[in-house]
Amino acid sequence: MAKINWASGRPRRRPVTVPAALAAALLLAVPACGSGDSGDNSPASRGRTESARPHPSLPPVWDTRPDSVAALGDSITAGFDACGLLADCSAASWATGTDPAVRSLAERLVAHPSGHAWNYARTGALMDDLPRQLDRAIPHKPQLVTILIGANDACRNNASAMTPTADFRAGFRTSLKKLRRALPRTQVYVAAVPDLMRLWSQGRRNPVGKQVWKLGICQSMLHDADNVSRAASDRREGVRDRVMAYNTALREVCEQDRRCRFDQAVFDYRFTGRELSEWDWFHPSKRGQRELAEMAYRTVTRPEGRG
Repeated sequence: MAKINWASGRPRRRPVTVPAALAAALLLAVPACGSGDSGDNSPASRGRTESARPHPSLPPVWDTRPDSVAALGDSITAGFDACGLLADCSAASWATGTDPAVRSLAERLVAHPSGHAWNYARTGALMDDLPRQLDRAIPHKPQLVTILIGANDACRNNASAMTPTADFRAGFRTSLKKLRRALPRTQVYVAAVPDLMRLWSQGRRNPVGKQVWKLGICQSMLHDADNVSRAASDRREGVRDRVMAYNTALREVCEQDRRCRFDQAVFDYRFTGRELSEWDWFHPSKRGQRELAEMAYRTVTRPEGRG
């Protein structure tokens, strides 16, 4: 409080010392700390300053070099009829096989596949069997799970027994959720169901293959293989349409998961007799298994952001 000079009736002010004056001048001359632009602290200025700062790039969601693989699915992934008549041949599997003629996906991806690749595909498996296969794969905590399933849902004794598309979709969605709850970071490669009509059109050229078909292989498509009547053609078209609907379901469900990739190329691939089993002319031969492995490898190793 200023002292009052009672003699003059006016308050007496203290003189400003030189150090105090100097400090005040410096305070006015120096801009606010950290402003970098003469003290402009407006929202626009703050935005410019923050945007100029480098931000660390986020790691990609998809790893193109997973170090373990678990394969799920049906007879194709089990290598059925790739090495002998009416028998599985896991060594020739496109997903985890060890046959050098195939060069499986696991052999291409994993430095030491032994002990880091598992195959739980089963000949005859339907979409309903996928959860049980997952139960066996999940304890290994694979970094990549491959799924090729659905041919048997279309390959029934007759076309009317094919799995309804809605049930197929629901089954795949349930299985993917089951996997995601247990292994949130595991990647999933989903192969399209092959074009069964293409396999019929190629295999029917071989008389031995057609005899094997009569043992009960995919009767909804292969029954009475040489019958090209309107009714038989409509039946086969109906099976093909169902396979295409399955693939749409697989793709749409997979697209909802950031760590899932669907491969339409497996349906689009035009298999020839060279890629079909010499024992049944329907399942992939070793050469056909190799083609499947190459398609899968291209999709798994595709950098993120490329179609």
